[in-house]
Amino acid sequence: MRKVFYSFHFDNDVMRVQLIRNIGALEQNEPVSKNRWEEVRQGGKAAIEEWIDQNMRNRSCVVVLVGAETANRPWVRYEIKKAWNENRGLVGVHIHNVNCPRNGRCGKGQNPFENFNVSGTPLSEIVRCYNPSASDAYNSIRENLEDWVEEAVEIRKGFG
Repeated sequence: MRKVFYSFHFDNDVMRVQLIRNIGALEQNEPVSKNRWEEVRQGGKAAIEEWIDQNMRNRSCVVVLVGAETANRPWVRYEIKKAWNENRGLVGVHIHNVNCPRNGRCGKGQNPFENFNVSGTPLSEIVRCYNPSASDAYNSIRENLEDWVEEAVEIRKGFG
């Protein structure tokens, strides 16, 4: 079972992300609480980078859970860049059709990998960003996430 790091827009998508984490297809890693995240954020840029670096350590893949505003979040961008530069698998999964108990569904966000290039090639042409079934997004993710992560690790190996 792979160890993964979940990258997402905390304020907008934490409840959708919690549902996906509870799927159990991948190693369970405890989500950061809102209070803990606020504590880390108050420490400034260096504290946030240290928290990300520490939590990404020993993870073979970063799963970017893409909501309506994820692509332009500075810390998501940092995590994507860090994952690629450290040779980790990288995969995106649109979560706009996962029903949030508090907010329902959200709009589909931009592919966050479009914001990066690798030797002149858009990262979005290398890294996959899946859009699960609109009618049953949760089960689509549950049934495929493990395979998507394995595929992401293999794709990254191909780019040394």
